[in-house]
Amino acid sequence: MLRKGLLAGLVIVSVILNAFSGVAFAIEEMPVYNPNTVDSIMASTSVSELKAKAYILMDASSGRVLQGNNSDERLPIASVTKVMSMLLVMEAIDSGRISLEDTVTASEYASGMGGSQAYIEPGEQYSVHDALKAVALHSSNDVTVSLAELVSGSEEAFVVEMNEKAADLGMKNTQFKDCTGLTDVDHFSSALDIAIMSRELITKHPKILEYTSIYTDTFRNGEFDLTNTNRLVRFYTGCDGLKTGFTRASGFCLTATASRNNMRLISVVLGEPDSNTRFAEIRKLLDYGFANYESVEVNKKGELLADISVKKGTISKTAAVIGDDVKVLLPRGQKTKIVRQVNLDETITAPVKAGQKVGEIIYKIDENEISRIDIVSDRDVEKTNFGILFFRMFRSWFSVGKN
Repeated sequence: MLRKGLLAGLVIVSVILNAFSGVAFAIEEMPVYNPNTVDSIMASTSVSELKAKAYILMDASSGRVLQGNNSDERLPIASVTKVMSMLLVMEAIDSGRISLEDTVTASEYASGMGGSQAYIEPGEQYSVHDALKAVALHSSNDVTVSLAELVSGSEEAFVVEMNEKAADLGMKNTQFKDCTGLTDVDHFSSALDIAIMSRELITKHPKILEYTSIYTDTFRNGEFDLTNTNRLVRFYTGCDGLKTGFTRASGFCLTATASRNNMRLISVVLGEPDSNTRFAEIRKLLDYGFANYESVEVNKKGELLADISVKKGTISKTAAVIGDDVKVLLPRGQKTKIVRQVNLDETITAPVKAGQKVGEIIYKIDENEISRIDIVSDRDVEKTNFGILFFRMFRSWFSVGKN
């Protein structure tokens, strides 16, 4: 009897310890941001000597890498995985496959996800809009899976799409096994790949920033509080995203983006020793970028460069204009050194389409190319026919006779 009682007691103790282990893990996941500690870490840290296992600083506009270390190393990334999940959801929204008003119905499988969660029940319903808040702010694994099921039918099918998208983006050191980041085995990415997918998300689908920039909100009609795990949206000027991550295998991870003075930067740190260091080193990288670089607009889309003669067209000329806004990222103080090399076709032959390339501009500093942009026709020019040619000849003869 005593032996049975002892055995029962051990079982109870084991259950309690497991329960507290789960609580400890959840508490450990909660982002710590102590302003004094973060400031102290920043003051004693050099950009070239960060504690992160890997990091990168990228210009969002051009994709140019400004700083980095071990940026191609394959590492576990925890919930930073959800950047790709949000990207696929936003693609589905922007393509019309789903809408923000659509209803998500929680499956039994989705409701069983561990880690960070909104504790959804099987059959519970909520909008895509509310689901995005739960994912972007609270990093809810259960809600993320429910969105994946809405978009692709199952998490498994969604993960296939995640890996296909990674390949399309040229993410060479990434492999996804789930849509949440709960898996550590054979689930990895790199600082560079995370910056690439973060850039794709915020530049192609900027509406996501309306969610990732929120600091506090609610889910389930105000019953469940949401606080952004990325504390920098509150504590760093210009920060409006993007995603934290933590497991024991990954350490503390973060991809963050901030915009100041017409320049947007993306910074990623992986494998940090603690939460405060994660935020401090991201801030250090962003501060470095904003202090040492500037975004310079050198031409605007539609600016007229010249007229080009059109052969065999219904009109004899078209306007050659700048094909897109031209912004270049430069070390501060370098913008006066920019030189433009204009390569323009002298004549073109109809038919011509609006937006058709008729030349290009190459921008250089000290003979080094920093950017190039297409010069395009600003209008359609149809190919002429015999009647129009005859009329032109007749008018020309008449004009000569009149003189």
